[in-house]
Amino acid sequence: MTANQPQDTEARYLRRDDPPEWLRGPGLDAQSPPGGLPVQQGLKKLPKHRSSPHRLPPRLHVATSPIRPERGLIAAAFVLAVAIAGGSFALGASTNDGVESAPPGPAEVTPPPAVGLEEPVADVARRLLPTVVQIETATGVGSGVVYRPGGLILTAAHVVENVEDVTVRLANGRRTSATVVGAHQKTDVAVIRAKIRNLPVAQLALGEPLSVGQIAVAIGSPFGLAASVTSGVVSAIERPVTTEGGRAPMIQTDAPINPGNSGGALADRNGQVIGINDLIRTTTGANAGIGFAIPIDVAAPVADALVKGKKPRLGFLGVVGSDAAQGAQGALITQVRKGTPAAKAGLRKGDVVTTVGGQPIHSMAELTSEIRLTRPGRKLMLDVLRKGRTLHLTVRVGAQ
Repeated sequence: MTANQPQDTEARYLRRDDPPEWLRGPGLDAQSPPGGLPVQQGLKKLPKHRSSPHRLPPRLHVATSPIRPERGLIAAAFVLAVAIAGGSFALGASTNDGVESAPPGPAEVTPPPAVGLEEPVADVARRLLPTVVQIETATGVGSGVVYRPGGLILTAAHVVENVEDVTVRLANGRRTSATVVGAHQKTDVAVIRAKIRNLPVAQLALGEPLSVGQIAVAIGSPFGLAASVTSGVVSAIERPVTTEGGRAPMIQTDAPINPGNSGGALADRNGQVIGINDLIRTTTGANAGIGFAIPIDVAAPVADALVKGKKPRLGFLGVVGSDAAQGAQGALITQVRKGTPAAKAGLRKGDVVTTVGGQPIHSMAELTSEIRLTRPGRKLMLDVLRKGRTLHLTVRVGAQ
């Protein structure tokens, strides 16, 4: 567990886990993990996952819905809360003079929606379901999105960790083999190529601005339940989250995602993919309404680099810092590494960065996120407080 992580909270990758008790009954053979092992038996985590040098601290696990598939289906605790709302009705009341009041009139009926209008979430499902697949490996189940022609599928790196060959279950139920093209651990992004190449391709919301509160729809295979659709909203954008690869900016959502959703799609109301589901924060192992997705503006370029056989490049500044003192806005620079873009731009120890490219910066985590999301080679204007004066510095973002 990281030092700044609450002790009562777990950040889990969405990995394959043992199914809950209610999923272990008969009749679920179709949901069995690869290799034919019945779900009822439940798979245990493989030792290789426990001993991996890249594993998160003890309380940090990978999840599948918003996280990757685990080695074995991850056991998750499910609590079913059933709220029964009692109906109410009123009888005619009597006034003080003994005259009974008139009975209520007929209730107004809301007219049905106009013909041709669709439910937003249903419309997203119709558009996107054909492009979302279930990924099955010897160690678990995850999800993926066909993001480019030629059978190229975008997923989370932890879904295909330490494997070369995988099985892909298409939206129509058909299965086909696939190979891992590449994986990037720092961003937890991976690409696989399906043997069947003429697959429908998802539309990506590249360069599209996000708004807190907008509709968010998650599609994937939580606990191996293929083509599951859940919805919520975008709870936060560019939320700094500590992962195995370091600090990363992510989309936060309350759309329910669980183990098995990892690598699946998070979409907007137009059916465009805005992120790849990757992590959840939880105290129980099950969804608690706090999930995280890799922004598509990060995932797609990394995936494209992997397909081309190139090393993915992330934005790099070259500073160490902390939040500004006494609750002030900005990122306090405590160290500037020699020869880095920050040093060349004139940043110094003690500077407080307050804006990047005109966007306010409230913390060091936000500065890190902004730079990491910026294309290497691009110039950015920084507003910097130095000894009570505001300076405007131009930095050319480097590559990490």
